[in-house]
Amino acid sequence: MSMSPQPVRCLIALSCALLSTAGAARAELALPPAPTDADYREVNRAAAELGQLLFYDPILSGNREVSCGTCHHPRFGTGDGLSLPLGDGGRGLGPDRVADPENPPEQRVPRNAQGLFNLGAHEFTVLFHDGRIEVDPARPGGLRTPLDTDMVTGFDSLLSAQSMFPVLSPDEMAGHYAENEIAAAVRMGRLTGPGGGWDLIARRVAEIPAYAEAFAAVYDDIDTPEQIDFADVSNAIASFIEFEWRSDTAPFDLWRRGEAELSPEAEAGARIFYGWSGCSECHAGTFQTDHGFHATGEVQIGPGKARRFEDHARDPGRFGVTGHAEDLYAFRTPSLRNVALTAPYGHAGAFADLEAYVAAHSGTTRAFDSYEVARAVLPDLPVDDLRILASTEDRAAVEAARVDMRPLSGEELRLILAFLHSLTDPVSVTGRLGVPESVPSGLAVPK
Repeated sequence: MSMSPQPVRCLIALSCALLSTAGAARAELALPPAPTDADYREVNRAAAELGQLLFYDPILSGNREVSCGTCHHPRFGTGDGLSLPLGDGGRGLGPDRVADPENPPEQRVPRNAQGLFNLGAHEFTVLFHDGRIEVDPARPGGLRTPLDTDMVTGFDSLLSAQSMFPVLSPDEMAGHYAENEIAAAVRMGRLTGPGGGWDLIARRVAEIPAYAEAFAAVYDDIDTPEQIDFADVSNAIASFIEFEWRSDTAPFDLWRRGEAELSPEAEAGARIFYGWSGCSECHAGTFQTDHGFHATGEVQIGPGKARRFEDHARDPGRFGVTGHAEDLYAFRTPSLRNVALTAPYGHAGAFADLEAYVAAHSGTTRAFDSYEVARAVLPDLPVDDLRILASTEDRAAVEAARVDMRPLSGEELRLILAFLHSLTDPVSVTGRLGVPESVPSGLAVPK
């Protein structure tokens, strides 16, 4: 039902009133600039086209059933539409993905699949929810990773190094040790060098003539299939991600460039977001992230991140990387580009609805007290996804580390949501190369 002009004018007037009551300082907000070419690394188009095929090719997974695109698909905002992914042992795509009854996963992947927008920007120097890989010029290859000095070199970027880890994770892409040679190598601790997990994947790729020819055409230092290693594979995939999902033409960007108007509600929401609400203290800058780590009392569901000798379902976040008590339950601030499309939300994907998540995240509602499991998207699996919710001690520990945030009124929440929707970029959502019809391995492409 359409609204009459009078209520619409009242809503806009209320929005303006929310802005004007905070005084002159609010009119001088430091809104971030729109991205420019200088914010991004240059991309080799031919490398991106090769990376497109590799990204969607299940040949990289142990059982040849899971591709990067399984958990990072454009249909689901470069995520998978699930609270917690089902990697190896799953069938189908997005919210329709189910456990394979003949080879079910042992557990869900413990953290939500993050979006891939703008990862070619120079300022993204730390990745994963807990920041376990980051740029560090003092380390071999200029990167700090969980492998430390055993990390191989040859990566064009941190984004390239990121892809080295899901392919060796049993629950994500590798499968389990009795199922294939890659998983067996991982089980025995053979990751690097000839016969290691990464080498075995590279050999699979190199043995396919179309890939061997493409690598020789794209990279000057590759003449024969034997010269292809997994760093070359990951470099091509990174080029694709950087090219495909660069996001800098959202309505908010056009407004900041003076090329288009923003709706009154979205503009009012932007000024609240970057003003007294405090949202931009963490979601700062051009891509709405300070790349820092903050404990915000996120609802935890799923298996958590316990070490082998522990028996709990908590996820300690950044603490698991640093061991510093102040990092307990702190997670990396995500960029908010295309956030309206990247549900579910939170490091454990506990909220499928953006409005409910922002309300809980801001402290408007108490996240744990008001949480209902129906807000998650969890395909059936015979595991206890809610174990932590039943533990008063665990819940208290997570909430005790929470930083204080200012609750939002219903109208403030509505306006901030309007702003968040203005960060949706139709170009990056559609993608530039798209999903290929087929891949050189001949395996099924996730569509």
